[in-house]
This record gives sequence, structure tokens and C-alpha cells, in this order.
Amino acid sequence: MPSLLLRNARIGLGGPIRNVLISDGRIAEVATEVTTGMTTGTPAESVDVAGGTLLPGLWDAHVHMLQWAQTRRRVDVSGARTAREAVELVVPHEGFTTGYGFRDGLWPDAPHKSLLEAAAPGRPIVLLSNDLHTGWFSPAALASIGRGEHETGVLREHECYEAMAALPLPPERELDRWVAEATTAAAARGVVGVLDFEFADNVTDWSRRVAEQRVDVRVACSIPKDRLEEAVGRGLRTGEPVAGSGGLLEVGPVKIFVDGSLNTRTAYCDDPYPGTGARGLLETPPEELAGTMGLAWAHGLRPAVHAIGDLATSIALDAFERVGCPGRIEHAQLLRPGDFARFARPGLVAGVQPAHAPDDREVAELHWPGRTGRAFAYAGLLAAGATLELGSDAPVAPLDPWDGVAAAVARTDDERAPWHPEQAISLPDALAAAARGRRGIRAGDPADLVITAGEPAAADPAALRAVEVLGTLLGGRWTYRQHG
Repeated sequence: MPSLLLRNARIGLGGPIRNVLISDGRIAEVATEVTTGMTTGTPAESVDVAGGTLLPGLWDAHVHMLQWAQTRRRVDVSGARTAREAVELVVPHEGFTTGYGFRDGLWPDAPHKSLLEAAAPGRPIVLLSNDLHTGWFSPAALASIGRGEHETGVLREHECYEAMAALPLPPERELDRWVAEATTAAAARGVVGVLDFEFADNVTDWSRRVAEQRVDVRVACSIPKDRLEEAVGRGLRTGEPVAGSGGLLEVGPVKIFVDGSLNTRTAYCDDPYPGTGARGLLETPPEELAGTMGLAWAHGLRPAVHAIGDLATSIALDAFERVGCPGRIEHAQLLRPGDFARFARPGLVAGVQPAHAPDDREVAELHWPGRTGRAFAYAGLLAAGATLELGSDAPVAPLDPWDGVAAAVARTDDERAPWHPEQAISLPDALAAAARGRRGIRAGDPADLVITAGEPAAADPAALRAVEVLGTLLGGRWTYRQHG
């Protein structure tokens, strides 16, 4: 790969101005003068960064890439304050219509198939909730997947996942193009890698994409629980490169669900949801969870355990201690006071999504009253010695790491006062958690880098969320460049 010289780059937050030579996909030198300390020979390309800040490239550690690519083309119903408003947003569109982003946790009325039928008789319409755990189908849409007799048209958890998977899709090649385009858009925000939790054969799907499309990020390809035995048979092992992918793909962890979500009131909690007497949904009992994790780890596959409620998260921690394996707990939105320190175990990563905190603060106050001081508690986790990695859970939040970084630092995303500001974390900690732990620019490191205009450390929360990216490099290759 041709060498590249970045001149006059600010090295890290508030760092000095230096020149950085990139060669063979890695940082070769960091020096004060172009003619001093640099490898002999003229670089193939020399770019004056003009004081832009050079940072480790950012990862989104929790995405659903195919769903995100589709969502970029769906009707946005996230602003609906009632079920009827959501219907009004999709009715003007024609043909088979898919909407995305509704949150019914605070709605005064309930979604029902009859509302869609009354507004658009005979038309197939599907609305997917913001957290991906609820699908709202019209009668015609239900009939298209053989569920015409469903009583309400509102499908939750596994019933929702199965129904969405049964919907007709565009041709595979077109979907692959949409996904590839989404990676290019991500690179424009400084993203160099994603951990894809799509409910699919991700190793096979991404292998096909990198062979046929331009893919502008690295991808860790997760394995759904129901494909575990198949993965074992294929000899897949977490962290190993995927053959033939040119270094872009690696095998990810095995995804296992313990519970549901906050907005659907299926997160599994110690305390019942107000007015219901229900504590949420236990999707995988403790014995089954430990058994599945043990099977995965025996074959070199790390588990990634979805746990949102405090009881679910405690069950996940129990299983990690019992099996004795490394891995991830995804979300960890509500924690028992005594469980923070348990996240400090070696090899355990808390995969968290800070943009969810400002999105869900009202729902959390309603359904987790008196407990929100230990919800989305990132400062508490860091203080306890936990390893954090930031993600978006796109399409639950946009695939934009600066959105998550700003939310982690500011604990708000609008004019509202910070929510539990004691759980805010510093910008250096947030950026490290968004970069797989990388904190500096050092010779020998991979040249997966982002260049921002100005100094992010001086930006207020709004400016940080909208930070200007000048360029993104993946193994020394430009995947985004603002000019040129």
C-alpha cells in the first residue's frame, strides 16, 4: 500500500502538532519535522491536515447493519406521540409501507391492526418500534406472512423477529448495495469498524459483500444463538479473521438473549412494572444460559449476552462467573447496586449505548421509578473497573458514534437538563470506549484513524455531536475525505 504523510496534525485531544507517516497500513512515525525521524524516501501522498485533530478510528460496538440499511429508506414515525399520529405518518405513502421508530411506552392509546385498516383499507403496512422488539402489522401485512388471524397485529419479542424475517425483501444484491452504502456513510462520521448483531449468517453475508461491494469498515460478525451449532461445525472462533476478506472481517461473539427491552416492558427486573405486577420477560433461564455459554466457549466462541433489566444483568453476571469465560454483556441498562464491581472481571466488556439514555429517560422514570440513579450508569461502571465499549444499536439510534459520545459526556441531547449527571463520563474515556480502548496515536498501531476539524475537547455537547470529520483512514486507505 502506498505511504501517506499527514502534516501538521494535532495528536489527540489537546495534543501537540506533529507529522505522521503511514506505511503498510500502520503508523510508521510520529515526528516534529518532515525531514527528521521519518523513514527515508518520498511518501506517495502528502496531506496538510492544518491543525485538525488526529484520533484513533471509532467503532460502533453494537449495530444491526441490514436493518440500519433498510431503516435509512423507511418512513420515520419516531415523532409520533400517539398510535393515531403514527398511522397518520404512514398513510400518505403508497404500496407496501414500512415505518420505523415508534415508542409506545408513553402513548395514551394502544396500537392495533384495526387503526391501520381503518386508515388504509387492504393496504399492507408494518411499523417497527424504535427498540426493534415490537412490530405493528396491518391485516394485509399479517396475511402476507400467513398470520392473518392474529388478534391485535402487535407482535413482540420473538414473535416480532420471526414476523419481520418472514416479510418479502428486495433482491439480495440490492440489499448488499444498501449495506455497503451504509458503511460508506458511517466512514464519513469517523467509523472504522462495527460489531454486527444482525439476526443472520453474518460471516457468510459479509464475506459475499466484501467480495462484491466496496465495504468501508471492518466488521466483527456475530453469531445468533440459533446458529451456534452450525458455527461450531464450521470451526469459527471469536476474534479470528474470516478467510478471503482481506482483513476486513473477523468472527464475532455468539448473541444470547436473557430478556427483552425497557420500552416493551419486557426487560427482566427485580421490581415489577408499576400497575402490572409483571417483572418482564426471562427469555433464557439461568441453567440454559450457562449451558449455551459453556458450549460456545468450549469451541472458542465468546458469548455476548443481551441483558437490560437489573435481574437479567445479574443472571448474566452469574453465568459468566460460573462458566469462567470472557465475553460481553450488551446494554446493562439497569444494575443492582452490588453488581457494578462484578463487571471488573477480566475479559468482560460492557457493551453500552449512551444515546439510549436521553431517548429513554422519561420511559425509565415511569417504569423504573426510584431506580434511575443506577440506570445507564456509565460513570459507576468505570469507577468499578468495568471495560466499556460504545455502540448505537442502530437502527435504535443512528449509526453515528459522536451522538453516543456526546450523550455519554453530557447526559442529554437537547435543551433538557442533564439526566443523572453524576453518571456522565469524561470525553477521553468516552472516545476510548468508542475506539475499542485505543487512547493515543503511536508508531506501530494500525492506521485506522479519524481526523476532525478543530479541537473536540473544546466543543460544547451540541458541537461535539455534530463534530466535523475531515477524513477517515482504514489501514491507511481513505474511506472518507472531505475534500479530494
